[in-house]
Amino acid sequence: MKKLDLHSVVYKEGKYFVAQCLDVDVSSFGESEAEALANLQEALELYFADQTELELTSIKNPKLQNITVTIDA
Repeated sequence: MKKLDLHSVVYKEGKYFVAQCLDVDVSSFGESEAEALANLQEALELYFADQTELELTSIKNPKLQNITVTIDA
């Protein structure tokens, strides 16, 4: 077995917390931050169980930044 250190972000959306992995496109949710992270861990373990090749984006020192975009609405 191989251990992976992955980066994630947790945020509140409505009444749920969303946990999203920054290294692979996997996310989950829960009624608390802890539940969202536990659900994300389970989702990641299932995701990697089906992978024949390990493809990760190398994320080093992620930083939360705001960005403003202009859209036609």
